[in-house]
Amino acid sequence: MKKCIGLLLLFVLGTGTAYSQESYDILIRNGKIVDGSGNPWYEADVAIDGEQIVRIGDLSAASADRIIDAAGLVVAPGFIDPHTHALRGIFDVPNAESALLQGVTTLTEGNDGSSPFPVDEHFQAILDKQISPNWGIFIGQGTVRSRVIGAEDRDPSAAELDQMKDMVRQAMQQGALGISTGLFYVPGSFTPTEEVIELSRVAAEFGGIYISHMREEAAQLIDSVNETIRIGEEAGIPVQMTHHKVIGVENWGASIDSLRLVDEARARGIDITIDQYPYTASQTGINALIPQWAQEGGRERMLERIDSPETRATIKNEVVQKILYDRGGGDPKNVFISRNSWDPSMAGKNLAELSIEAGMEPTPENAADIVFEILQGGGATAVYHAIGPEDVDRIMQHPATAIGSDGPIGIFGEGAPHPRQYGTFARVLGHFVRERGILSLEDAVRKMSSQTARRLGIYDRGLLTEGYYADIAVFDADEIIDKATFEDPHQYAEGMKYVLVNGQIVVADGQHTGRRPGKIIYGPGYTGN
Repeated sequence: MKKCIGLLLLFVLGTGTAYSQESYDILIRNGKIVDGSGNPWYEADVAIDGEQIVRIGDLSAASADRIIDAAGLVVAPGFIDPHTHALRGIFDVPNAESALLQGVTTLTEGNDGSSPFPVDEHFQAILDKQISPNWGIFIGQGTVRSRVIGAEDRDPSAAELDQMKDMVRQAMQQGALGISTGLFYVPGSFTPTEEVIELSRVAAEFGGIYISHMREEAAQLIDSVNETIRIGEEAGIPVQMTHHKVIGVENWGASIDSLRLVDEARARGIDITIDQYPYTASQTGINALIPQWAQEGGRERMLERIDSPETRATIKNEVVQKILYDRGGGDPKNVFISRNSWDPSMAGKNLAELSIEAGMEPTPENAADIVFEILQGGGATAVYHAIGPEDVDRIMQHPATAIGSDGPIGIFGEGAPHPRQYGTFARVLGHFVRERGILSLEDAVRKMSSQTARRLGIYDRGLLTEGYYADIAVFDADEIIDKATFEDPHQYAEGMKYVLVNGQIVVADGQHTGRRPGKIIYGPGYTGN
């Protein structure tokens, strides 16, 4: 019996010795582990074999093919961006440096109601291209509606509604994460709430979420929040109010009420969350200044109404009101052209400057005429400085808020884009955590990783834990910062030292390695067909 016990002890001791001498593909040593849960940081080593994290702890006796010395650095889960428009840029820049150099390892497309369709064909194109980050997608309600109804302002027939529901069902089975709406944009703006509920019920059947650019984010913000809550409640689907903000100076402070409504909804069991970008300016098409009724029927119909004496004056008056009390922030100088494919010289100029160049006074009325000229020329993308800064802080601190960029992939040197595509996540860590103390480091990382992973139904990413995919960001908490500004947006973030995607090093010593190990992130309804 004693001999058996001795043999058993020898076996256990031998196993322990072997463990201490194990070899791994990659070892990240001596890092400050911020694991994504929101819990306090601790010091440990992280071992990676293949695509997975296999050990976390004291691995000082272990060896590896590649050792990363993370002494003095934060080791965190790779960040997950729940709201991007990365389809613009990803095929041109598959390395996605603007995202990876912020520590973003997973991107989601198909937001604001617009998405590729069919989903499986899009996924195949992504796989064929080979990209550095992981990639997921929502099915856009606006895309579905435009395929069936077009840009008409009317309710669907029963047959049309069934057709749209079939499209959502197909997308969910092909791996969509959920359904998105852009109820501010045509044709989403023509969609009755009941139609959104019906389509969302289909997404709910497959475990998806509803993520929404609400109808209004200015004077009608509270009505829009109530509508979003209603959709989640009646469709029985988790809801995310995306890029939550308060637009228009006269509306600043409304986040007090919007967040109260979120809290009340959550208290009665409605699963509603928020995402946000950390800036006081938005970016979208210049037609955001055009009333939605004037956009019915598509671009040609809109231009006819602008040209018509019977409707031009009415449209102009509404554009002026939007400049004064909505996205214009009260002054034409707050609306900057960020991208204009037919006249690149406009990029970086505001409506006041363009009015002066045209020989006019920089009034809201003249700025409206400039907007018409831009639309007649082919349209443009604009940056709108009109978001309340105190609302940004208040929304960010809410426990249900995650971080998302709402940006494309940065194409270096193209136009004068919103800096969020280069700086969102680094800005939170540098400006809002280190410089201002709005968030703790641990909570900020949680909002960028596990919170979004759970929201999207991803249960093998978003945390530093054994058995999870090795999506990892290693950064200097004292250095990380966004460099992109509205005046000089094409600047990568600084302070991100290493980034791993699926166990491969895609950023080393602050430089992209050229590797493209990104995977498709399939939604919970994926059938493999």
